[in-house]
Amino acid sequence: MWNRPFTAAQSGVGRRGIMQTAALGASMAALGGIRRAAAETVSHPRFRLVFVNHVTTNPFFTATQYGLRDAAALVGADTQWTGSENSIAAEMITAINAAIAAKASAIAVCLVDPHAFNDPVERALAAGIPVFAYNADAPAGSGNKRLAYIGQDLFKAGQMMGQRILDLVPGGRVALMIATPGQLNIQPRIDGAQDMLRKSGRSYQIDIVATGATVNEELSKVKAYYLGHSDVKGMFAVDGGTTQSVADTMAQYGLAAKGVRGGGFDLLPRTLRLINDGHLDFTIDQQPYLQGYYTVMEMYTYLMSGGLVGPAEINTGLKFVTKGDVAPYLATKSRYEGSSSEAQFIPRSGPIQS
Repeated sequence: MWNRPFTAAQSGVGRRGIMQTAALGASMAALGGIRRAAAETVSHPRFRLVFVNHVTTNPFFTATQYGLRDAAALVGADTQWTGSENSIAAEMITAINAAIAAKASAIAVCLVDPHAFNDPVERALAAGIPVFAYNADAPAGSGNKRLAYIGQDLFKAGQMMGQRILDLVPGGRVALMIATPGQLNIQPRIDGAQDMLRKSGRSYQIDIVATGATVNEELSKVKAYYLGHSDVKGMFAVDGGTTQSVADTMAQYGLAAKGVRGGGFDLLPRTLRLINDGHLDFTIDQQPYLQGYYTVMEMYTYLMSGGLVGPAEINTGLKFVTKGDVAPYLATKSRYEGSSSEAQFIPRSGPIQS
């Protein structure tokens, strides 16, 4: 089923981009009697954009869905959110094949496997349907012919986490924890973190810990690891569920007070609260809203221009969230971080830190 775009009120008419369009339209009307901005009068097909996800019900992607719907509302497109609930490649391929059969205008897919999606992506391209990767990308040399990747530079994000670990832990035993080793939306992060630690020349004993796909399993594995390695100097995770489990374990055993450091990825509410309480050093915001928003905009410009504009690789970046700047995340519920469905303008006060 296609999702119709939100109305102007639902998609946030107070946003700067829409206000700029409105101001331009008013100026043109005053000068030449034109009632609407040129962008509003361009005729184009009703584009149908399909997003194929590997964990469709995961709360991390709530903000991604808001982002893609907000962008679709601006450009006049319909969207479909489909794929697999449990990262089963065969189910995702079935969704891609269904989108091809339905003659979708464009397809976006999380390429969580290095080779499984090569054939369906080629079939889509052969049918004239552009395919973009978002959130996770096939590695160079995999043979996947997607047009562009929109999402975090995962290896670089891991390197940046590794640098933060170097700042926090001078040496000794360090645990790097990952829910599902080998999965392309998280494995590059742990590779990047290891790269930084190994290049540092310091004496680290690095333990790679696989924690599992469910929160209960992750928490059990993290606790078991700590109880068996009480000499650990730091525990760091590359996925949201394991990060929350690290924070819970740190809190339960009072590890921050013992000098153990910890951190990870994503903005689960409990993770943020435990950072605020001083149990976890940091988490990384990987900008999930932009992964949906920018992907729609790239699809739209590619389709509108007949392929002349783009495709372009887009790194959605990252932000470190620490005790010093976690307060706004806790105080504000917004669709930009997936904690509210309300479209709103969020005023900012104080200096902007780069």
